[in-house]
Amino acid sequence: MRIIAIFAVVITGFLLIYATLDMPNWGDPNSPASRHVSPRYIEGTMPETATPNMVTSVLADYRGYDTLGETTVIFTAGIVCLMLLRRVTNGQ
Repeated sequence: MRIIAIFAVVITGFLLIYATLDMPNWGDPNSPASRHVSPRYIEGTMPETATPNMVTSVLADYRGYDTLGETTVIFTAGIVCLMLLRRVTNGQ
């Protein structure tokens, strides 16, 4: 059983590394994110959101539900950690 698990991990690792070969280089100005997504946010921030801070407009206006989901996950993890690490005394 252990050999099957190691084989599965090695195959998954190989597939993940193979998948990264098709990705653009880090910071490539000709990557799809730099050519299509970034200009859209840069040009549309002020007219569409009326927020002068571009980062705030992307996080709060364009990706609001995604940010809400990430915040919910972090909050839930914090509550679970508090529940696991709290002291429980007998009789109280």
